[in-house]
Amino acid sequence: MAQSVPPGDIATQPNAKIVFNAPYDDKHTYHIKVINSSARRIGYGIKTTNMKRLGVDPPCGVLDPKEAVLLAVSCDAFAYGQE
Repeated sequence: MAQSVPPGDIATQPNAKIVFNAPYDDKHTYHIKVINSSARRIGYGIKTTNMKRLGVDPPCGVLDPKEAVLLAVSCDAFAYGQE
């Protein structure tokens, strides 16, 4: 029988949240660093709540121990108040 192993720890920079502020007539992109701070290999996947407006590149991947990846999170332009 396979033994269940809890997932490893990850850290992010910034470590709280990102906020997309107005104006919304241009595309805005922020970068988030994801760090595998555990001693095991982990996989990650990012989902968005609004796929027409929000995007993440790369949306998924695998990180070796102590490895990091820089994710680009972007918010496309849209007409505020019309959606």
